[in-house]
Amino acid sequence: MQKKILKPFWQTLALGVLAGMRANSAPAVVSHILSNHPSAQLKNSPLKLLQSPKVANVLKVLALGEFVGDKLPVAGDRIKPVSVTFRSLSGSLAGTSIYKASGNHTLAGAVLGAAAAFGSTFGSFYLRKMIVEKTGIYDPIIGAIEDILVVGVAVSLIKYSEQEASEFELVKK
Repeated sequence: MQKKILKPFWQTLALGVLAGMRANSAPAVVSHILSNHPSAQLKNSPLKLLQSPKVANVLKVLALGEFVGDKLPVAGDRIKPVSVTFRSLSGSLAGTSIYKASGNHTLAGAVLGAAAAFGSTFGSFYLRKMIVEKTGIYDPIIGAIEDILVVGVAVSLIKYSEQEASEFELVKK
């Protein structure tokens, strides 16, 4: 049965925040959700690829790789233009997918996801920098704490999606 996404605004906002913190996390979460609950709204769209379990698994591996790469000394600042652009595009993709899957206007999802990712990119960068300066804790440790936060939000979004799907199915019966 097709899943109806009841609150795409809040899901997209959260996914955009995730994209700003870890660019690959938002597409990985969206693909996980859509691969478990495909939407007929995506059937004739290029976004239907996100409903593939194989694509979901590849995106999860990329997200895990980003967790490791973020701790390396060669990792650039997330506020460099190319990084900000990639994170904003990641949030936009997540927002577009959620809005399209729920039958809403994709442009609204794209703009919301991109804006949340843009804001989160700078907010999380400066917050992390401030915490390192004020506490003296080694930056990669703060980065690992940030990873835990990203995973926690991702798991919450997935659990919310599962709950939403079961409530939708109960209403349909």
